[in-house]
Amino acid sequence: MIFDVLIIGGGLVGTSLAAALESSGLSVALVEAQSMSPDSEGWDSRIYAISPGGASFLTQSGAWQRLDMARVQQVEQMRVFGDEGADLAFSAYQLGAPELAFILENRLMQQALWAGLQQQDNLTLFHPARCTNLDWQDEAAYLQLEDGRELRAKLIVGADGRDSWVRRQAGIIEPPTLYQQHGVVANFIAEKPHRGTAYQWFQPDGILALLPLPQQMVSMVWSVSPEKSGFLLQLPREELCAQVAVASQHTLGALQMVTPPAAFPLRLLNLPQLVKPRLALAGDAAHNVHPLAGQGVNLGFRDARQLAQVLLQRGPQQDCGDIHLLRRYERARKEDILSMQLATDALKKLFNNNNLLLRTARNFGLSATNRIAPLKKMLAFHALN
Repeated sequence: MIFDVLIIGGGLVGTSLAAALESSGLSVALVEAQSMSPDSEGWDSRIYAISPGGASFLTQSGAWQRLDMARVQQVEQMRVFGDEGADLAFSAYQLGAPELAFILENRLMQQALWAGLQQQDNLTLFHPARCTNLDWQDEAAYLQLEDGRELRAKLIVGADGRDSWVRRQAGIIEPPTLYQQHGVVANFIAEKPHRGTAYQWFQPDGILALLPLPQQMVSMVWSVSPEKSGFLLQLPREELCAQVAVASQHTLGALQMVTPPAAFPLRLLNLPQLVKPRLALAGDAAHNVHPLAGQGVNLGFRDARQLAQVLLQRGPQQDCGDIHLLRRYERARKEDILSMQLATDALKKLFNNNNLLLRTARNFGLSATNRIAPLKKMLAFHALN
């Protein structure tokens, strides 16, 4: 089977790219190892903060309109606390924006995207389908599936996550920088209303975020050492709730667990290249960042948006796997990715140490930023895109 674009990886980035290429005139295939997730009434512990720019991108493909908005929470304010009383506050009202972000479940977005893809005329879905071999030739790339089928495409897009098989097959090898931290996630019902506010506490032993969800719920992302992660995961439910309430300074009162905790290792991945002839990487396959800014999935959506734009604007006779075309995508994405990686890496290192001078500087910096309106707006508007 022959296609113009073959996307490997059916997560949020891969599916959003496929949806964005509906009007491209290209024949597109999407290969995903897992079967499509069935509808589920339970809450997903994988929660994302989607920027208004990300929501706009999903709206263009119709996915946003298919969401159950009763399970989507607007973020109207953000409060950031240092470890010595410093406080930084953002509000959508001050920025003249309807909201700072939207908090919603991975599963909810995945279902909305999948529903649209099944109606897309220029798209062929292969799921569940496992890849066994990938070979690049001058004229095309060839993908072998486990069931023996061979797919041929002018362009392969690797959107298969942080441990990307496509990236390894392409010989793009760059060891990640391990942060020696795990992200512990869980959802809770809060005693006090969150009022659409996202909270974050920078602490000497980690970074705690509580993101607002509908029905007076919050989603936790707690970046801690592997040792503390193991300790938190082994706690009884009531004790973990108490630990989170203490760490969040009882801002939302007592907490009641909704989804059991889970943890994943945190790392930084900065690749020397995002493209090769007939190959483009996107999403976590192309970069990893610390989750303290909640921008990982938004970076991935911006990858998909930019790659789709490059392919849509190509010349009528231009090969969509041509390296000169793909380098437009790489050049357009490098600055955004690098600036987010540098910012999150610097903040992580700044707060995850006990140096007295740095402790003073970091808390002064938060307080000073809170008082300088233009600087606050610059930081916030970057996150809105």
